[in-house]
Amino acid sequence: MTSTLPTDRNEERRRRVLLGPLPAGFLRADGSADNVDADYQAALALQQQLCGATVPPTGPPLTARLSITIAQAKLSKNYGLTRMDPYVRLRVGHCIYETQTDPSGGRTPRWNKVIHCLLPPGVNSIYLEIFDECSFTMDELIAWTHITIPQAVLNGETHENWYPLNGKQGDGKEGMINLVLSYTVGPAAVATFPPVLVVPSTGMGYAAMPVYPAPHPAPYPAQPPPQQQQQPIQEVSAEQLQQIEEMFPSIEKDVIKSVLEANRGNKDATINSLLQMSE
Repeated sequence: MTSTLPTDRNEERRRRVLLGPLPAGFLRADGSADNVDADYQAALALQQQLCGATVPPTGPPLTARLSITIAQAKLSKNYGLTRMDPYVRLRVGHCIYETQTDPSGGRTPRWNKVIHCLLPPGVNSIYLEIFDECSFTMDELIAWTHITIPQAVLNGETHENWYPLNGKQGDGKEGMINLVLSYTVGPAAVATFPPVLVVPSTGMGYAAMPVYPAPHPAPYPAQPPPQQQQQPIQEVSAEQLQQIEEMFPSIEKDVIKSVLEANRGNKDATINSLLQMSE
């Protein structure tokens, strides 16, 4: 009887082994190239995630800024024995701002105050109150209103309008206030006029606006709408700016500059807005 040596058995097994390169679909349910590429991309993404790879930011954080020009008001009644000294208190989100007092402004006060404030995500309205500044008693609440920011403003347009005021005379019967609203999104993150914390007077049965500590602004607000990104900024020379200021000597230079910025350097649109404010 002939016995087979171990070396002979090994040679027989080697002859049965498939030699050469393996096919692309070896040990796969289907050997399509699409699945191979998809698996490669998934493996690469997993490797980057495990290694902590992150995409570097493309630029500085953006902030949403609302510019409010409190121009003037026409009130229905002068309360008190002398002409009132009105001022405006405004709340945007958790922050409260005030204008200067118009001494003896009476029923037709003028402020022309520009307020630049951060617009927190989800905030789409502002609360406004008009007070009569008193020397020996608490300031008296004259009128108030709640204004929803128009969608046109959030789309990058400058919006000027008269808003009705509520008060003792009834809802919408206490007069009107003239505001100019504009909205921008950019790297600027500092409000020109910092908010103040106040304790409003609670007269006339009206629930005064609540006061909260001002929170930190959100680091990454919503991106600017396409309409605003597409509007080019027109450059205005110092001579043109001086011409506009000479046309409106009764309006402060800061107000003119703010309206010009809100109109993105458009001289004609700025003049139209200033004409409406000066009427």
